[in-house]
Amino acid sequence: MLNSANDDPTLIRVEQFPEHFLWGCSTSSYQIEGAAQEDGRGPSIWDEFCAQSGRILDGSSGAIACDHYHRWPEDLDLARDLGVKAYRFSVSWSRIFPEGRGRVEPRGLAFYDRLVDGILARGMEPWLTLYHWDLPQALQLQGGWKSRSTVDAFNAYADLLSKHLGSRVKHWITHNEPWCSCIMGYYEGVHAPGETNLQSALQACHHVLLSHGQATKIIRANVADAKIGITLSLHPIESETDSVADAAAKTRHDGIRNRWFLDPLYGRGYPQDTLLLLGRMTPLVFEGDMVDIATPTDFLGVNYYFPEVVKDAPSSLPFGVEVVETPGVERTGFGWQVAPEKMTELLMRIQADYAPKHIYLTENGSTYEDVVNDSGEIIDDQRKRYLARHLVAALESVKAGVNLRGYFVWSLLDNFEWAQGYLKRFGLTYIDYQTQRRILKESGKWYARFLKAEYQK
Repeated sequence: MLNSANDDPTLIRVEQFPEHFLWGCSTSSYQIEGAAQEDGRGPSIWDEFCAQSGRILDGSSGAIACDHYHRWPEDLDLARDLGVKAYRFSVSWSRIFPEGRGRVEPRGLAFYDRLVDGILARGMEPWLTLYHWDLPQALQLQGGWKSRSTVDAFNAYADLLSKHLGSRVKHWITHNEPWCSCIMGYYEGVHAPGETNLQSALQACHHVLLSHGQATKIIRANVADAKIGITLSLHPIESETDSVADAAAKTRHDGIRNRWFLDPLYGRGYPQDTLLLLGRMTPLVFEGDMVDIATPTDFLGVNYYFPEVVKDAPSSLPFGVEVVETPGVERTGFGWQVAPEKMTELLMRIQADYAPKHIYLTENGSTYEDVVNDSGEIIDDQRKRYLARHLVAALESVKAGVNLRGYFVWSLLDNFEWAQGYLKRFGLTYIDYQTQRRILKESGKWYARFLKAEYQK
């Protein structure tokens, strides 16, 4: 076991983890597929968002991305060659229902037939995410997630897909990161659909959580032995100082950042302290909604990237909290603090407070400045070390009693990184976007050696 700052985290061994521990990698539809106007796909809110001037830092879009729609066999070969046993992907809702509901596009279903069959043929388990932020634009024009009718449309989508793929797909994630799709999309305005109204964002959150609970029941009815969960972006929260005011700010921020999602999912309803702060901005909740949201699941997916440090800021509405940048700490190319030990703390807190049946780390990764050297290689030692340190933290979580069952690295491929466009690279595989050439980075080679117990450095 690694036990000092001088230990080399890349010396961690796969045999140190439980035999049942599941190793995987993650992707998402809009970020890699491209083929935005092929085979009957309808536009999504991200197509519309990218078309608006100034929304994406480099002016790009996911129209081509990694061209995964055409190159999926090569990409699945990359995943297989890493040695992962699970491949997490998301479905483009608008490939299946171009108008969001009603008419089904058979060519869209056929693509995911090919993809799922390809995953299985390579000896991997398909982990399907129903929603990774790319809502059909037709539904956005009807109110998007602010509208309760979108819940019904999502349920019809979940019903169709689970009936069609359920004999081959046993692991289902309803939603990826409701914070990002709702708060960043409907309040902060930095993600699609780019709105800036907190009450709308909270209503969107409620409908996303409601659709999760109702879809869980639908999938369970359609798929024998289904394992169903939701993935949340969760953050350890620290206060800048030990003052009473900053400690209270930490509690307030935790209420909206973490407990707003965890509490209702685990049968506690929305946190009362947060509801009091929100006043009239609280979402409209119908009788039975909270029971549906708390529908039992088989696992919780946790996406971990960084902790947040906050201080009391009374003028910062609506919560009187300001997220502050701690000086002198290690950061990724995205500017996110590198703190693997905080991941252990977060997982222990989730285990103690909510006791999910199982926990999976469904995303963890980092951006750095990747350079192709004269030999055509990408020696991304920072990313390699980042991953190794977080695997050490995952192992520490298991040893501390967390029911952590697996780890999915983000991401298999460099991809369209939302509002950052193609300026940030998370992949184990480098994508030359001009040629679509794939180059496995040193971090990817290290992950493969780790998974295959081939430990030469």
